[in-house]
Amino acid sequence: MPALPHKIEGTFVSELAEYLIQLDHVGIAVSDLNTAIEFYQGTLGMVPIHQEENLEQQVVEVMLQPPGGGALIQLLAPLTSESEIAKFLDRNGVGVQQIAYRVSDVTAACAAARAAGIRVIYPNAKRGTNDSLINFLHPKDCGGVLIELVQVN
Repeated sequence: MPALPHKIEGTFVSELAEYLIQLDHVGIAVSDLNTAIEFYQGTLGMVPIHQEENLEQQVVEVMLQPPGGGALIQLLAPLTSESEIAKFLDRNGVGVQQIAYRVSDVTAACAAARAAGIRVIYPNAKRGTNDSLINFLHPKDCGGVLIELVQVN
């Protein structure tokens, strides 16, 4: 049974907050991955630390580390015209697609989100970057922002 919301400095906070650790990354949808990498690396000094194709999500993704550390930048390019990233690019063009928070337990965090009335995109967590477990909170329940929950393994 989820804990009741608790009060922090006059604000009620759902149990979901108990699972949040930190900002993990900002996901940016791009149509040209190489051009985007050149910009982030050459202009902003970021270092690519991981690249993979996620066939389930039909994307190729690159994680970049800022020079001073902190949250990563994730570049997402579609592998097919049917991927969610391709659809996002068609609707919105290149830009921020999601903000990801690292959580201690993605399954418990999703249960807490549901208990707080927030829609969760997938019934169960899926494999994300570098074998992490992920799920998403519906942007219509999160102020227009697609929030990704990431459990790093």
